[in-house]
Amino acid sequence: MVIELLKFKVPSEKREEYILKDAEIWTTSLARYPGFLGKEVWINPNVPEEVTFVVHWATKEDWKAIPVKDLDAISDKFDRALGFTCEMIESSEFQVRKFPQK
Repeated sequence: MVIELLKFKVPSEKREEYILKDAEIWTTSLARYPGFLGKEVWINPNVPEEVTFVVHWATKEDWKAIPVKDLDAISDKFDRALGFTCEMIESSEFQVRKFPQK
């Protein structure tokens, strides 16, 4: 499994709207692609303008197989629906390490 971690700076008063629109547009769209396993939203209680998405993919190949034109279209739809701007402050990739059973 591969983890895509995305962290955004969002106006704190718009945080819930941002999360709802993301679920409606991004999560719904990504769920149509093979290998999408799910998505978590992490809220930092000490930094109200920070929203972190943890996206679970079966493989890196599944994740990277999404056509750029599709990602651009989803992004455009999201930006139009949102009506305000946010800043991505981190984008990382992790592999889930499984240990052998004894």
